[in-house]
Amino acid sequence: MVTVNQQRVPRKRTYLMCSPEHFAVEYAINPWMDVTTPVDPELAVKQWDRLRETLVGLGHEVHLLTAEPGLPDMVYAANGAFVVDGTVYGAQFKHEQRTAEAAAHRAFYESHGWRFIAPSETNEGEGDFAYLPEAHGGLILAGHGFRTELPAHAEAQEALGRPVVSLRLVDPRFYHLDVALASIDDSNIVYFPGAFSAASQRVLTQLFPDAVVADDEDAMTFGLNLVSDGLNVVLNSEATRLAGKLKAAGYHPVPVELAELKKGGGSVKCCIAELRH
Repeated sequence: MVTVNQQRVPRKRTYLMCSPEHFAVEYAINPWMDVTTPVDPELAVKQWDRLRETLVGLGHEVHLLTAEPGLPDMVYAANGAFVVDGTVYGAQFKHEQRTAEAAAHRAFYESHGWRFIAPSETNEGEGDFAYLPEAHGGLILAGHGFRTELPAHAEAQEALGRPVVSLRLVDPRFYHLDVALASIDDSNIVYFPGAFSAASQRVLTQLFPDAVVADDEDAMTFGLNLVSDGLNVVLNSEATRLAGKLKAAGYHPVPVELAELKKGGGSVKCCIAELRH
């Protein structure tokens, strides 16, 4: 189990977010989306603003990607790319409704001087990739099964020069890795075993014996779709049980209300891409 008395140290992060000013649920490409449930756009922006202010208040830097009309899911900025050590591995979306988002992300990174590597395989950025710089010398965890295709894992490894561990997602409710698993510091994770194949569960147990293990209730409240700086864990306010587990493991939970954005099948992490220089 996790050592409670271990000193947790926050590390300043740089993030990318995109306003939900054009957010709506106009189509259903995951089990959480219901086109008959109306979205309150004003409330969505208010909740997103609060999330951004929370990150800035914790001492982090937040860059903004300009939202484009006709791309209602652009608010889920995590899906547009995956950045490790100053290199950007671009996204190539599975569903045509989101395809154009990739170009907007690429334009942002190229205009800011990042080294951008265009993908030839279907992948949805940090939606299906997580990076742990202190785990086993720097490790990428990668999900497949619903959105990102397995060959993208090998492509990401070549692009980023870090070992990639492939994990198979088996429950359509957890269609991206980032709704089933998150890094809580530079070397450890929190995850919901039920989202993964039996073999992938064994891999995670071997790699992360001290992981915080979440249950079905934690996962269903989008609790795992979180962002952590190593001490402060920003997570969905509905995930009270998971907040308790993280607190017991020595972390500081920071709850935020994101009910409107949850209607699109995302929460805290979906809205935030990490820019790792």
